[in-house]
Amino acid sequence: MLRINELKLPLDHAEDALRAAVLTRLGIASAELLDVAVFKRSYDARKRSAIVLIYAVDATVRDEAAVLARLRHDAHAMPAPDTGYTFVAGGQQPQGFDRGERPVVVGTGPCGLFAALILAQMGLRPLILERGKVVRERTVDTFGFWRKRELNPESNVQFGEGGAGTFSDGKLYSQIKDPKHYGRKVLTEFVKAGAPAEIMYVSKPHIGTFRLVKMVEQMRENIIALGGEYRFSSKVVDIEIARDGDSGQVRGVTLDGGEHIATRHLVLAIGHSARDTFEMLYERGVYIEAKPFSIGFRVEHPQSLIDAARFGPNAGNKLLGAADYKLVHHASNGRSVYSFCMCPGGTVVAAASEPGRLVTNGMSQYSRNERNANSAIVVGITPADYPGHPLAGIELQRRLEEGAFALGGGTYDAPGQLMGDFVAGRASTSFGAVVPSYTPAVRLTDLAGALPDYAIVAMREAFPAFDKQIRGYYQADALLTGVETRTSSPIRIKRRDDDLQSLNTRGLFPAGEGAGYAGGILSAAVDGIRVAEAVALSMAVAL
Repeated sequence: MLRINELKLPLDHAEDALRAAVLTRLGIASAELLDVAVFKRSYDARKRSAIVLIYAVDATVRDEAAVLARLRHDAHAMPAPDTGYTFVAGGQQPQGFDRGERPVVVGTGPCGLFAALILAQMGLRPLILERGKVVRERTVDTFGFWRKRELNPESNVQFGEGGAGTFSDGKLYSQIKDPKHYGRKVLTEFVKAGAPAEIMYVSKPHIGTFRLVKMVEQMRENIIALGGEYRFSSKVVDIEIARDGDSGQVRGVTLDGGEHIATRHLVLAIGHSARDTFEMLYERGVYIEAKPFSIGFRVEHPQSLIDAARFGPNAGNKLLGAADYKLVHHASNGRSVYSFCMCPGGTVVAAASEPGRLVTNGMSQYSRNERNANSAIVVGITPADYPGHPLAGIELQRRLEEGAFALGGGTYDAPGQLMGDFVAGRASTSFGAVVPSYTPAVRLTDLAGALPDYAIVAMREAFPAFDKQIRGYYQADALLTGVETRTSSPIRIKRRDDDLQSLNTRGLFPAGEGAGYAGGILSAAVDGIRVAEAVALSMAVAL
């Protein structure tokens, strides 16, 4: 099979044009081309009136050697790489592992889900512990919070089956290096669980919340059928570690009901908001360090404005869908301001997990057909901004979220401000053309005190500058909603590069976003696969 990259065709090309383009590129007759499959499809929208589709395809031909020899100087034609997944130690359910001990996976977000899946597929019968509820009960609690302002600290946008990614845009793309094609394994398993087949080839695949709910349920059933066991509403409140000087060995975990579960192989996939667990780990001597993250606001525009700015006369084309954007501005005070987690045709959601604190996030359904586009516009910060303690970033997050809660009136209404008023430094008193999507409600105010001064200054400079990248972006009545503080984990539970175990605690495998090793659904799932392999190899070595 041959991989052919950079095949460019007009947006409105005929159905048979792709096959014709392949024949032309390979220089062969139609009878010599046995099959064509799209591996990846993206687009180039730099010329809005002449948007081009860009394909990478896998072609099966009669005489592959002859074609490759003729195209040996073509950098875009090559043997198709093997992107199939290979289990460690040779094949699915390999022999040689200690099946008397069960690895324990804490957390059922994308990272924990795939760690559990791979371990189950290898016959290692993982025990999966989740502090929240099954995904459908969690969905009821989350929508109840949005409607009634009644927060369940253990069942919300952050906690419960599926993790924070369940209530998101469901983006399935990442910029991580992936030489072993783990991302392909993730997409393949998602399709098996009910995701649309197009996620295998579109350049920016997404799923949306409602589809994710069904997929998470299906994957849970698959893991159970392979010998895995789930326990919901099972919060880990302590970890038993046998210490020997500066190092230690995991011996087990204790649940909030007092039950102790023995294990020497513990995958910690707890997400970026498990602050109480971070504190417990630090008290138990697990090595933790502060890391950079970002803070800012959610910004809403009419989706039609973004579509027109990005696609021009091709706005609304079915293949293009709702337009997204990626923005960055380097402010004169040295801060970087950038867009994060952009949700086309989506909504701003209440993402609090602690009483008396308010935080926002973005969410889209698969259709992406809501009125507004929203994105976090955030400012990068580093441990120099919150010095003195590895957990100081958590305290900064909490202070900002408490301030936002108070600005919104103390009822989980979010504080908001029109973009023009924010840049001018005056409080907003009435909404403009942009109707807020956040529920329960948005309370207009002055957001100047919602973030540190350096962030406010940088963002006031950035919004007019963004208008040079997306015409119309600096819209006076675009809406800012505060605050966005959970862009990534404020800590890193550092691990060794060779076996992915904690720097000073053997048997502890920090994983995913909460440990500081991923950002988004795909990268977290890939990290879950890597950690599952490390656990399996550790169990094999222990024999």
